[in-house]
Amino acid sequence: MKVYYIGVHKNTEKPSVQLCAETELSEFSRFTRDQYGNFMTMISKTVAERTAPGQRQSVEEQDYVIHCYARSEGVAGVIITKEYPTIAAHSVLSKLMDQFFAEKPLATINAAKVDGSIPFPPLKDFIRDYQDPNNASSIAKIQQELDETKIVLHKAIDSVLQRGEKLDDLVAKSSDLSAQSKMFYKSAKKQNSCCILM
Repeated sequence: MKVYYIGVHKNTEKPSVQLCAETELSEFSRFTRDQYGNFMTMISKTVAERTAPGQRQSVEEQDYVIHCYARSEGVAGVIITKEYPTIAAHSVLSKLMDQFFAEKPLATINAAKVDGSIPFPPLKDFIRDYQDPNNASSIAKIQQELDETKIVLHKAIDSVLQRGEKLDDLVAKSSDLSAQSKMFYKSAKKQNSCCILM
């Protein structure tokens, strides 16, 4: 699970204006980081442009998922992830957009015409703090706990079934022993019957 890109776009124009963005591309080679960064900027602009105001969407592109939340004010938050829960990604976007609008006036946003024209330092915190989806959404954390509980229960059930199978084997063996002991008793009784004095 990884967050590679998080940004805010003004999507009332085409192409959209990337107001601010942060990337985490350390897992890529130094020689290819710029290309990955350019790809993520281009794809985030495209998805932001195509997301209607007030809508959320998630678009898959190869191994990546681009999540977008477009607010009715004409601004969209975009996050690009890999193997990241959708609910957690949209939770991060909601928090991002709320904080962005709390700190930046709409007039400043509407005046922006070039990429990177509105600095927003909290993006660094967002991309660092939300690498773990459990930090983003209490629902995702609960889901993980449920999954872990389910695994423990499956193991417990498996061990109970194995124990049950062993008990079944013991019951079968005791039935065999019981049958053998009855046969032994009968044969012993026959053997002893010739020696009984009356």
